[in-house]
Amino acid sequence: MTGIASIRGVVRVPGDKSISHRSLILAALSDGTSHISGLLRSADIDSTASVLSALGVRIEPDKEGIAVHGRGLRGLLVPKRPLDCGNSGTTARLMAGVLAAHPFDSTLIGDASLSRRPMRRVTEPLGQMGAHFTMAGDGDGLPLTIHGGTLGSIGWNSPTASAQVKSAILLAALNAQVSASVTEPARSRDHTERMLAARGIPIVVDGESVSIGVARSMRAMDTHVPGDPSSAAFFVALAALVPGRTLDMPDVCVNPTRTGFLDVVQRMGAVVSLLDASDEGGEPTATIRATGTDSLRSVNVGAAEMPSMIDEVPVLACLAARAEGETVISGAAELRVKESDRISAVVRNLQTIGVDAEERPDGMAIRGSLAPLSGRIETHGDHRIAMAFGVLGALPGNEIDIVGPECVSVSYPSFWSDLRRVA
Repeated sequence: MTGIASIRGVVRVPGDKSISHRSLILAALSDGTSHISGLLRSADIDSTASVLSALGVRIEPDKEGIAVHGRGLRGLLVPKRPLDCGNSGTTARLMAGVLAAHPFDSTLIGDASLSRRPMRRVTEPLGQMGAHFTMAGDGDGLPLTIHGGTLGSIGWNSPTASAQVKSAILLAALNAQVSASVTEPARSRDHTERMLAARGIPIVVDGESVSIGVARSMRAMDTHVPGDPSSAAFFVALAALVPGRTLDMPDVCVNPTRTGFLDVVQRMGAVVSLLDASDEGGEPTATIRATGTDSLRSVNVGAAEMPSMIDEVPVLACLAARAEGETVISGAAELRVKESDRISAVVRNLQTIGVDAEERPDGMAIRGSLAPLSGRIETHGDHRIAMAFGVLGALPGNEIDIVGPECVSVSYPSFWSDLRRVA
């Protein structure tokens, strides 16, 4: 990509991916019709919609977005074919929880990348609730056959902070009409519990624990999906890298379990503020305004901050490449089992374009400089790696070629056009 001379204006980032998945799933399990506006239109969300359609859920466009005609709890139909989750780990893990409580067999499949991602983290607690599974390959990936049926209550102490694991358990309990509690070492994204509570489901949050009570039904609810803070992060970074330039991103979800990256960028010296605060279905929203600084400082980011910014680590690493001093990122071992091994992929790509970077077991160390950067970025089909290095490629003086840029369609199909437009 050629360099962008200046950054200005407004970018409306697409709907939040996590909330979009959950909006579809919860609408499908509700009694009645839910209308959803602002839904992210991307490959991952298409996977969830396709899986729900194969289970008998009618999803159709309406004047504001889409209408989902819910089938109620335990109301999904026996699928006639394997359920293709594409590249979406959220689809696979959350639907495993939903389907574990339905009295039929179903098989989840996915692309090559998703098939390598671990599923035992959800099958283990679901198995303790009474579900049964048949797993192919090495026993910790897709295809996964779910032998659904009657489930019991559970109190699960999760070894890692994972919103997908927590959500799978809560959704299994919801459909099985039993109680459940999940305790994490640190609080993960809380969209599922917020959205369940907004729909009348008994939810209690106490520190790092969340509990769901017995529910016999769930009411339909119209939803507006706010912008995705993980998508906004790339433009926050872009603004931060250009002194004195300001970029606004309106109507973005600023749930505190998702804004760790904004805190870190401010520690690095950029100015980030939240304007026009509002609320959408239990989710706080705001306009994110980011303004660049004359020089960025290095930071240390550890395990305590990872749950609120795990998806933003690749773009943080690219920011660190232009910061003064050494940035150390630790406690991020979860990145080893994302769409790619993001620790290895990010460090190798940084080294390829001339950055002094070191891979560590649970993170990386990056020593920043302002020297021109050039080279070819191997994305490994990972959307967040493509976009993170796209930010560096947008800076004057850098000549960075992104191999396979189309992978951004998973979460942000219009990313490259939005990046060009803010020039």
